[in-house]
Parts: sequence; C-alpha cells; structure tokens
Amino acid sequence: MSINRLQLPRNLLRCSLPLLLLISAVCLLGQQAKQPALASFPLDSVKGLEVLNGKAEVVTYQGRQAVRLVATHTDPEADDSALAILPGTDFRDGTIEAEVAGSPRPGAPKGDRGFLGVAFRVQKGGGRFENIYIRATNGRAEDQIRRNHAVQYESVPDFPWFRLRKESPGVYESYTDLEAGAWTKMKIVVSGTKARLCVNGADQPCLIVNDLKLGDSRGAIGLWAYWSTDAYFSKVTIHNN
Repeated sequence: MSINRLQLPRNLLRCSLPLLLLISAVCLLGQQAKQPALASFPLDSVKGLEVLNGKAEVVTYQGRQAVRLVATHTDPEADDSALAILPGTDFRDGTIEAEVAGSPRPGAPKGDRGFLGVAFRVQKGGGRFENIYIRATNGRAEDQIRRNHAVQYESVPDFPWFRLRKESPGVYESYTDLEAGAWTKMKIVVSGTKARLCVNGADQPCLIVNDLKLGDSRGAIGLWAYWSTDAYFSKVTIHNN
C-alpha cells in the first residue's frame, strides 16, 4: 500500500500535537514553580537587596535587627525616595506582611510625617510600582484631617498621592492608629486589581483599593521610604497565590 507524500507529515503533526501541548504545560508549571508559595526575609542582612537612590544598613532598633533605609537625596524641594528591592521576588497575587517603623529624620521639614511602606509589582528596574505606605505621625495627630491621611496608596510614576488626592479626595487614603517610631505590622492582600491593607493584626482593612493603576500585573517587592524619613524594616513574609 502506498502512502501519499502529503499524508505522512500531516499524520506526524496530528500525533505530535498532544505531545507538544504536554511539553508546553510542563514548561509552564516549571516556570511557576520557580516562585515559591512562601518567601521570608528576616532582614538581618542587606545581601541581595537592590537599593535605588539610597543606602541600606543592618542596625539594631528597639531590640531587634532591622534594615535601615535612607535616601541619599535630601533636597526638601524634591519628591524623592529610596527603594530597596527584595531579591528573587516576582509577585502577582497574594499577601505581603512586613513590620515597619519610622519617623521624621532630624532636620526634616516641619511638616514632615514620616513616610514609609511597601512597594509591590515593581517593574522597569524600579521605575513603575504600586505603593502602600504610612504617614507615621498622622495616626495620633490632634488634627482630624491629618488623621484621615494616616495610610496612603499611590502608583508610581503616573498616579502619585497628590494627583489621587486632587482627583479623588479621600478614596486612596484613610485613618488607622499609628505611633511614630513604633513597630507597625502591615498586611497587604492583593488580588487582580484590588488591594487591602490591615494594620497591627486587625481583621478588617483600614484601606481598600479597588482599581490598582498598573492593572492586573506582576513584579518585584520592595521597601520604600521618603527622603526625610528615618525608616526601619523587619520580617517581610510573602505568600504567593
């Protein structure tokens, strides 16, 4: 029996297609497996940290080892900050837990609040990221408006905090109890285009963001601090969904 010359390649292709699909699936699962479901950073070392526009050092703060992040730029007229990207992180959805402590640095402008927090889905070498941070001195201020600005979401670079406040007052910031200089537990839960912040073990979020400006994206996780803030970070734990 003779076989048509065109029939043989088609038969081979038909037989090979399931195998190719299986190989592709195995490769995809292998790529996903590279990112562990649970990653922990005790921050007792600066090894592996990619620090942008600042410097990081290990210090003892309030009885524990921590990373102190200091921006190298100290121009009070510039909206400048430091970012320390955690090595090997590739985060889309899940939970980020961190302990942070901060207050205005000596010599900071009178109106400084102590700004520090956690950046996530960091892209383009730190040029784009989502950011949720605290204003440490606002939590117990005697002025109610200041209290209402205790926690903040922004998306760098297109949606800084001042644009969001101007265009959507009160939507991307909220009140929670904070004590300047004290260790504060931050828990950020991210799913798709939504994020929630819980502080100091609270079950209910103090800030809900329903439209993350970078969309349903992924990227690294970093520690963030404004130039005029004395910022400390400890015990970052990442649960990837």
